[in-house]
Amino acid sequence: MKDDRGSSTDRRRLAWGIFVLAALISLVGVVQVTMRLLDGSYGPGQAWGQLELLFPAAAFCIVGLVVALRVPANPAGWQMLVIGGIWSLGVLPPSAVPTLPFIDNFWLVPFGLMGTHLLLRLPNGTLLTPRWRWVSRLATTAIVVGLVSFPATDATDTPVLQGLIATAALLLLAICVIASVASLVIRARRAGADERHQIRWIAAGGATFLVCWALAFVPPLFGAGDGSVIGNAFDSFALVMYSAVPIGIGIAILRYRLYDIDVVLRKAVILATFAVFFTAVYALVVGGVSALVGAHSTTGLSFLAAVCIAIGFQPVLARARRFADRVVYGKRSTPYEVLAAFGERVGDAYVEDDVLPRMATVLGEGVGAIRSRVWLQLGGELRPVATWPSDADHDAADDATVEVRHQGELLGALSVAMPANDPMDPTKERLIADLASQAALVFRNVGLTEELRGRLDDLRAAQKRLVSAQDDERRRLERNIHDGAQQQLVALAVKLRLAEGLVARDPERAATILGELQAETTEALEDLRDLARGIYPPLLADRGLAAALEAQARKASLPVEVRADAVGRYPQEIEAATYFSCLEALQNVAKYAEATRATITVSDGTGILRFEVTDDGRGFDPSATGYGTGLQGIADRLAALDGTVSVSSAVGEGTTVTGSIPVTAPARSA
Repeated sequence: MKDDRGSSTDRRRLAWGIFVLAALISLVGVVQVTMRLLDGSYGPGQAWGQLELLFPAAAFCIVGLVVALRVPANPAGWQMLVIGGIWSLGVLPPSAVPTLPFIDNFWLVPFGLMGTHLLLRLPNGTLLTPRWRWVSRLATTAIVVGLVSFPATDATDTPVLQGLIATAALLLLAICVIASVASLVIRARRAGADERHQIRWIAAGGATFLVCWALAFVPPLFGAGDGSVIGNAFDSFALVMYSAVPIGIGIAILRYRLYDIDVVLRKAVILATFAVFFTAVYALVVGGVSALVGAHSTTGLSFLAAVCIAIGFQPVLARARRFADRVVYGKRSTPYEVLAAFGERVGDAYVEDDVLPRMATVLGEGVGAIRSRVWLQLGGELRPVATWPSDADHDAADDATVEVRHQGELLGALSVAMPANDPMDPTKERLIADLASQAALVFRNVGLTEELRGRLDDLRAAQKRLVSAQDDERRRLERNIHDGAQQQLVALAVKLRLAEGLVARDPERAATILGELQAETTEALEDLRDLARGIYPPLLADRGLAAALEAQARKASLPVEVRADAVGRYPQEIEAATYFSCLEALQNVAKYAEATRATITVSDGTGILRFEVTDDGRGFDPSATGYGTGLQGIADRLAALDGTVSVSSAVGEGTTVTGSIPVTAPARSA
């Protein structure tokens, strides 16, 4: 552990030492250039030509220091520190540096190191495969040979052999740079999503520099080369933008805001488009017009070019943005457009039949998916409720799924399947997560609507069953009246006429018939009372549940015990629902249970009236047998009062029907 700590401390000291040394060299260079500017030995252009190297020196040193301190095992940080230190030497005036044959060509070292050794080991600090070490070795050889053999700036007579060696070294270095770029491309194709984003950051920094460097070659084509204000400005801008290379590398290695790479690329494309526009206008107006008319002064033409740029600024900006979106996002919308479109489309939709398909469409088109699905939490499980496109394969697996939660409650999910050539990456994952967070309230409303719709459907079904049960009950009463009381009354009327005819002829026979009429009239009266009890028992209305249930228990076909002593009086609809539910359960016992006895228990507690009808019959398996018409009638009757019913049974162990009804009104006295 001590060795590791000591090694870490040594590495930190070394990193800071290189950085401080480069900073001191740069400071000395700035002082030297400033002194020469003040004494007149340097002009402003020459002074700036030295000082502009501060930008790449500072960028490479700062980023290299941060990477070396945070990721010391990655050689990229140390390489950038060395590159920055070498660039800081360029800030020194030539007279302040010892005369060496290769001092004028020092730029070959930082460019060579960056284009080969640094690229070969990005972003994780290792070579793609061991075979690529030969590229690294050849690049080192080319840099050393080129540095020694390349002719000095003021050389007038260079040996032919030296020139050939220098040219061969530069050619070999160029080949090594191309091979290094190829290794980065191959690495990107093999990499995962995170490493691919790192490489995209590196590519963004390199592309920014290359575009600006290429633009520096445009002014010389129109006579504004070295020494001109425009030419020097373009050269300086390209050198300043060279700082984008270490910045992109540092962001990639440190993985800082990787998910915003698309935004950075978009801005880079817009900037490059403006640079091209500026150059084209200046070239056409200043270079082209002056060449056609043979003008010697370009002051007026430069002013005209500035006017043209000002007029075309807004139109070009709008087109540059569209072009950048096309380049970076392809046919997809930008993440901000996706979020805006999502909010707009969802805001325009008022029912879930519309909002969920719209949500799936925005999600799929926004991330460039081949399929997107919207899932809703229904009945304790996630169910797909909308799919885009409509003819997508519903059985295939999705590449990414993001849950939609509101206040910690799972409401649903969003899922997508991506094409093979555009796989899921952190940018798309974050966009889906943003959509999921924005959709939470929508899911909440849709879920409530679905729940309400389900309850309404259940209520409609219950209403239909109740209406059907009422119709059946009316038909039963009609049959009972027709077959019972009506026939009895008809028989009484016939006997009365017979007795009337026998009064004078056979008084004894008439007396016998009158006695029979009295008994039959009593029987008919009892039958009518039974019918009345079936509609609403008078005993229930007069004395309550306990007395009414005990009266029915005495008439049952098997022994029934009623336990309802502590039960008081309740609203009429609650007593009726409990009474008829118990009777229906007793009828089921008599029909199907093959029981020897049954028990009815009614209790009141915590504002809920409960009843149980238990038998010792053969029982059944509730999971394999649904509710029959009797139990369904009990469920519907209780549901109308916000009550519930449950059935507990097992084969050979009897059955218990349990119901409960909230007591919404205080008990009334008997």
